[in-house]
Amino acid sequence: MSAENSTFSGAARSKLYREQLLTTEDLREFKAELLEEIGKLLLEVRGESSKKWLKSQEVRELLGISPGTLQNLRVNGTLPFMKVGGVIFYDFDDIRKMLEETKSQNKLSLDLFQDRHLHTREKIP
Repeated sequence: MSAENSTFSGAARSKLYREQLLTTEDLREFKAELLEEIGKLLLEVRGESSKKWLKSQEVRELLGISPGTLQNLRVNGTLPFMKVGGVIFYDFDDIRKMLEETKSQNKLSLDLFQDRHLHTREKIP
């Protein structure tokens, strides 16, 4: 008996069961889970939160604002919140949306200012 035959016969002895086989669906699920985990790690590296819900202290630290400013954001409806058992929670996606809207408004204000400034300069000889 050659070395090849003995190796093959050893491999043939271990039984392979159906539940041990990987299907393409198993690989797709693994890929999705892996990509999700990598995405979470990238968010953490960038300093963004991977948590869905943040407490007030976390939001204040994230935005660099005082408790009063956070309360104003709640009261005037700028930042939605949820209160559970006396603890206030904020959805990270709502915080991101608020920042994007503020960024858009600031850009619009800057564009208007630049347009006005340009027209004013044209009128002055």
